Amino acid sequence: AFTMRRRLGRIEGLKVTIVGDVLHSRVARSNVLLLSTLGADVTLVAPPTLLPVGVESWPCETSYDLDAVLPKSDVVMMLRVQRERMNASFFPTAREYSRRYGLDGRRMRTLQDHTIVMHPGPMVRGMEITADVADSDRSVIVEQVTNGVAVRMAVLYLLLGGSQPAVGGEE
Repeated sequence: AFTMRRRLGRIEGLKVTIVGDVLHSRVARSNVLLLSTLGADVTLVAPPTLLPVGVESWPCETSYDLDAVLPKSDVVMMLRVQRERMNASFFPTAREYSRRYGLDGRRMRTLQDHTIVMHPGPMVRGMEITADVADSDRSVIVEQVTNGVAVRMAVLYLLLGGSQPAVGGEE
């Protein structure tokens, strides 16, 4: 959210698309709650097998058609397919998953001029996102990961009772 606000100037009213393995993703769950609370319109895009039971009660829309959702998106956040958590066939092959749900150069060209691309990492380049997209000018992935560390440190500091500046200001 911090990176979105920094890059796009606001959260409220943004159309945020989160794509991939929603079933196994803490990132997807927390972002749906956070971003919808801050006024964004969130859409989850994934194969039906990678959406959790009860997702219809979440404050978001769902879709199985990435190509229909991308042109309307202000933010596209790709998620890693967490194969280590899968003990069943959630999709036929990695190639089929990538064809239906991967973000590549062709799909990136359908995005609005201001749309940013995010990914919480680690990435499986070539499956959920191609290298040219991950390394493009639209990608804010490195900034997102860096900001995430700083924001989590600040939150932990405040939760642990920090009320004074961490540096200086000692009286």
